[in-house]
Amino acid sequence: MKVSTKSRYGLAAMVDLAEQYGKGPVALRSVAARQQVSEHYLEQLMSSLRRAGFVRSVRGAQGGYVLAKEPNTISVGEIVRAMEGPIAPVDCLLAERGEQNPYCDKTCDCIRRNIWQKMGDSINDTLDSISLASLCREGSGTNEKERGESNV
Repeated sequence: MKVSTKSRYGLAAMVDLAEQYGKGPVALRSVAARQQVSEHYLEQLMSSLRRAGFVRSVRGAQGGYVLAKEPNTISVGEIVRAMEGPIAPVDCLLAERGEQNPYCDKTCDCIRRNIWQKMGDSINDTLDSISLASLCREGSGTNEKERGESNV
């Protein structure tokens, strides 16, 4: 399983906004420059994030984007699912047991499906356990260590 650039850059933009949380709207151009992402591509990603309710845009000369929720209430899993859709290591998990499955006709009695389900659940649980706020804390902790400062 590979994480797409859509999710990687979407998460990078969200972390950038989380680091600026409470300081007012952030210009898309500055996010694009800091994250080294095309401003046009970032605008497409922000559209998905706006529809998911994670960001809102502010118009005007001092406009830009802000998080619509506090960083500690947004998980990495929510962001990735907003960018990608359901996180499933195999297509057969996209249909519930007992449903007609367009990906596989053995969904009801497939013994391997349990393995893929556990794998998908583990990925989702891990991503859901990480908030934007915790990512920002980890990032600032790393920078402090590099400068020889302590976290205390």
